[in-house]
Amino acid sequence: MDDYSRIAKVIRYLDAHHGEQPSLSELAAVVKLSESHFHRLFRSWAGVTPKDFLQCLTTEYTQKQLRNSETFFDAALDSGLSGPGRVHDLTTTLVAATPGEIRSGGAELTIQHGVGETPFGWATVAWTDRGICHLAFHEDNPGTETPERLLSDWPHAKFHRAAAEAHSWLDRIFSENRSSAGLTAFVRGTPFQVLVWRTLLQIPEGSLTSYSRLADAVGRSGASRAIGTACGKNPIGYLIPCHRVIRETGAVTGYRWGTERKRILLGREALTHS
Repeated sequence: MDDYSRIAKVIRYLDAHHGEQPSLSELAAVVKLSESHFHRLFRSWAGVTPKDFLQCLTTEYTQKQLRNSETFFDAALDSGLSGPGRVHDLTTTLVAATPGEIRSGGAELTIQHGVGETPFGWATVAWTDRGICHLAFHEDNPGTETPERLLSDWPHAKFHRAAAEAHSWLDRIFSENRSSAGLTAFVRGTPFQVLVWRTLLQIPEGSLTSYSRLADAVGRSGASRAIGTACGKNPIGYLIPCHRVIRETGAVTGYRWGTERKRILLGREALTHS
């Protein structure tokens, strides 16, 4: 069991038994570690105790964060930052495929891909000479096959497995110093989807927005369902941060790579930027 899976298992246990105030020894037993080993593991991964981490995942906390983030998000949009350029200290630039590239199914593209471990579990990453075109999380090692989403999006592209380069990409993406990495995302999507994904890049780490607020931001007030669909079609997890969009109630649900992973991503970011 990798570290992410251990952390996820403990958080599931805390969710189910938080009213019982489980002890450190009980939590350590959940993942079959000694108390000292478990304490070091969780502190090194999350930076805080398991109970403090769980506090960042409660509805009350996310509601507060949602309220606090609205002003910041409004300011970013009012400053004309909803275009494709860099925003704040985030350096993920989004480049959209041309209609010709979409129609041809990527006939002129060469896509490299590979698998590796991240702080949030196994992930597949794929890229072209124009940028990262795929990033997806998995519960287990997905093996070496070309991801079905890639084959569906780019049926006529040439695919090559590049394990060493994939590890290098994942190290850059999940580095604590990612703000200086200068990453580019290369996406295939409808104009509306691309607009939503570009707007998502305005939400910095540690901040949240709601589906309805995001709908307002892209000029589609009342289209929360369409926003949710666009988020669900996001081909590049984490870098295009659809995990930072939650319900107005503060409930953290609806994530293509699992609600639990969404909560853990948000909890880690909240602690890092608190």
